[in-house]
Amino acid sequence: MEFTEEIRARFMKVSPAAIGHHISNGFMKAEIKPVKDEMKVVGPAYTVRLTERDSSALYYALQKAPKGSVLVIDRSGDHTFACVGEFLAEMAKGCGMAGIVIDGPATDKLALKKSSFPVFCTGFSPVTSVVTGTSGEVEVDIECGGAVVRTGDIILGDADGVIVVPEDFMPYLEDAEKKEASESEKREQLKNGLVYNRREDFDIIKFFEFGVNQAIAEAKKNECGY
Repeated sequence: MEFTEEIRARFMKVSPAAIGHHISNGFMKAEIKPVKDEMKVVGPAYTVRLTERDSSALYYALQKAPKGSVLVIDRSGDHTFACVGEFLAEMAKGCGMAGIVIDGPATDKLALKKSSFPVFCTGFSPVTSVVTGTSGEVEVDIECGGAVVRTGDIILGDADGVIVVPEDFMPYLEDAEKKEASESEKREQLKNGLVYNRREDFDIIKFFEFGVNQAIAEAKKNECGY
């Protein structure tokens, strides 16, 4: 399905956690966080692999990636050399990118925090990559923060972290929208005095007080019908 601006706007209203509840893979490690908590990013991935200190492939990607893309950078295990700083981020913004996600450090922390352009990284470093034109790849399958990312995959990130939304993203988006609406309603109920001390979808008291094995057996019986 085409990722339209309407769909982008809908994704911007839901949190990665609302989708993360329902996936068992495709989430990046917790170290990858936005430069500042208010940053949020969503868009189709454009993948970059930097295998050395050389970052020439990243500059190539800036000119080739479709507008609205999220540049997702596999640093091939390097956590020393920062490949993104203040001016690279400014270039990406000018090229119409939606954001940058790096499995490695960035630099120019204070400047990036003042910017509205979303940059996600594992930390910061005072030493940077250089442009030598000796290595790098774009639009290949990469690993970023432990998650496999392919060009075109939908990336969604906020203060909690980054996920790769499954390819059939609409059911996940619709479920996330329902969850956000439900949670908004619950917040209003809490403001009005609701004591929220139990889940509606699972009887925890019965599960623990009447025996775990018995509860599992009953659940299987109800599920299978015998």
